[in-house]
Amino acid sequence: MTLNEITRPAILQAVAEYDRLGRDAFLERHGFGPSRSYLLLIDGKEYDSKAIVGAAHGYLSGRDPLGRDEFSGGKDHAAKLLRNLGFEVVVRAAD
Repeated sequence: MTLNEITRPAILQAVAEYDRLGRDAFLERHGFGPSRSYLLLIDGKEYDSKAIVGAAHGYLSGRDPLGRDEFSGGKDHAAKLLRNLGFEVVVRAAD
């Protein structure tokens, strides 16, 4: 498994699934909790960045979604991948 296999179209497919299911159902389906630090921002809407990346891996040919323990969501991993693919990633506001 390597995160750099994940493509922009795969991310967008995961985002569409997130929109279709809603946040709670998407996170439950893929076994993720809410993002603690980084959010993917698309058209003013925030998405849990690590969950999106994990689900996107399943949209690659012959691949399964990644679980939360299979990779890091931090600034040097999932968030960096999203930025490298041209997406905006923001730091989650403190509650």
